[in-house]
Amino acid sequence: MKDYTTVIGLEVHVQLNTISKAFCADPNKFGQEPNTNISAVSLALPGTLPVLNEEQVASSVKLAHALGSTINKENRFDRKNYFYPDLPKGYQITQEKLPICVGGEMVYMSEGIEKTIRIHHVHMEEDAGKSSHDLHDLYSMVDINRAGTPLVEIVTEPDLRSAQEVHDFIAALQQLVRYLDISDGNMEEGSLRCDVNVSVMPSDSDIYGERNEVKNVNSKKFAKTAVEYESQRQIKILEAGGTISMNTLLFDPAKGTTAPMRSKEEANDYRYFPDPDLPPIVLSDSFIDECIASVTLLPWTAKSILKDKYGLSDYDSEIISREKSTVDFFQLFDLPTKSFSTLASYIANQIFPYINEGQIDLIDLNVANITKFITLIDSGTVSRSAALKSLSDEVLRSTVIDLDIEKLAQKHNLIQSDDQDFLETIIAEVLAQNEGKVKAYRSGKKGLLGFFMGQVMGKSKGKANPKVLTEKLEKALAKD
Repeated sequence: MKDYTTVIGLEVHVQLNTISKAFCADPNKFGQEPNTNISAVSLALPGTLPVLNEEQVASSVKLAHALGSTINKENRFDRKNYFYPDLPKGYQITQEKLPICVGGEMVYMSEGIEKTIRIHHVHMEEDAGKSSHDLHDLYSMVDINRAGTPLVEIVTEPDLRSAQEVHDFIAALQQLVRYLDISDGNMEEGSLRCDVNVSVMPSDSDIYGERNEVKNVNSKKFAKTAVEYESQRQIKILEAGGTISMNTLLFDPAKGTTAPMRSKEEANDYRYFPDPDLPPIVLSDSFIDECIASVTLLPWTAKSILKDKYGLSDYDSEIISREKSTVDFFQLFDLPTKSFSTLASYIANQIFPYINEGQIDLIDLNVANITKFITLIDSGTVSRSAALKSLSDEVLRSTVIDLDIEKLAQKHNLIQSDDQDFLETIIAEVLAQNEGKVKAYRSGKKGLLGFFMGQVMGKSKGKANPKVLTEKLEKALAKD
């Protein structure tokens, strides 16, 4: 079998979080009763006319700025004609000839390597409704609520080369639209979907193979699986002496396979022409500047700030920068530089699980109390493990605006004494109770030090200073 290279390009549809739909005042809401967020315009009744949603344009400009794209100050809408029950007009309003921006690139990480994907263009359009074929034995059910939802479609160059790259690129794009606050990027709710164009070519060739398009993939995992399956399917056909024909495919999540949906359409099948009801969009410099000025933080600048200003490691910077709200929260703290790594660990390991349990929103946490808690740990007044075990929940739950953290630690008898001589008695007791492990340690199993540390910490009820304890333990274990 030859070696093959997989070539992938994406068309990513992002639903925007505007209040109303793209070309009418209908509410742009998810999860409503079927066919309730509709009007005469959504249903394309005779005599209705579209009116442009300015927020859709503003969101598109923000995205174009983040991707480094060239913004077309004059762009226009076209009609894309096709007939499905969930498209009441019989056409979709989109941008085929003059999109709002062209070019640009997206830099992201995949398997520890920085990748750059070129952007072909970004255009504005409206979403179709939704047809469901499994809700009734005899009929397909149509919900028009989604019809007219404002979209931006990001079309990449065929620069992706693996299923994992596709997964990681989509994740990076989700993060970006959330930072820009133009979409929630929730793939499970359809806020972000992608069409995946897959082809294969011999690794020693530079001529792309015939592509197949997998439509409407709605999760990173499914996109990865679809690419893996489709690339292998095409390779098997080529190895058997066959040829690849251009098709539009559907992905079956249950089976992890693709199957033909229809033959691939060409542009002339859609009979594009300029929409006569919508004039060209002319963007002023002041409008563009205002949109760009509203972009306060991007994922890659957030990581740089966390590393350069707060001294976080690459790992901690990655964790904290996943959501803009976390970065904003992190920057509210006034701590010594060395304490920010403690704060990052606390957010990742204590605050995130607390929030995920539905206890509280991040914005409602008391920054002052958490600041005092982190300071208490880093000062060595209490041991980290004892503080996390006995104080953390109370600090997070407390409604007291100015909580006395040190008094709380005293209440739990956690204050570490400056006089650590009491440890020698506890150490002697622990070693006497674990003679076998003492012999093993002295025979070279130095990893047992952690076991002894835990035993002494438990018996001291958190009063042992870890640094002093380590020194005393190593001295005691070194004796024969």
